[in-house]
Amino acid sequence: MQQTRKVEFFVGLFVLAGMAALLMLLLKVADVRSGGSGEYYTLNAQFDNIGSLKSRSPVKVGGVVIGRVDNITLDKESYLPIVSMQIDKQFGSFPETSAAQILTSGLIGEQYIGIVPGFIDEDIDMLGNGDFIEDTKSALVLEDMIGQVLYSIGGDSSEASEEE
Repeated sequence: MQQTRKVEFFVGLFVLAGMAALLMLLLKVADVRSGGSGEYYTLNAQFDNIGSLKSRSPVKVGGVVIGRVDNITLDKESYLPIVSMQIDKQFGSFPETSAAQILTSGLIGEQYIGIVPGFIDEDIDMLGNGDFIEDTKSALVLEDMIGQVLYSIGGDSSEASEEE
């Protein structure tokens, strides 16, 4: 009887440890963090093409995650996507000469926003909550690049046959 209770206790303990490990794994995969100051400000940027950028994608400066994409909307007048980013206040403000570009992790990895801080001068203001980053570079879409290469190869072969 005593031996059975010991076995049941250890089996229960093992199951609880497994559930805790599974919960930690789920939080890691979902990229839920308890770190950071918890205080954010919003920056906006308008792009021609956002590729496969998604809400919650990272915003990085030099490879360091400084925030997340909060919202992606479409401007009703220009029909261009507007990306709202939440930037952690612990990283400070950026000069208004900063640039934002959509980059890809690896060849076909996830897309993220990279911010390139601009130069600081006495006449340059800092970006504040709700401001727009004016200098943007859209995502490179792999399918478009492959299509351009195939089109240029096809164009070269037809020109060569016309010359002969």
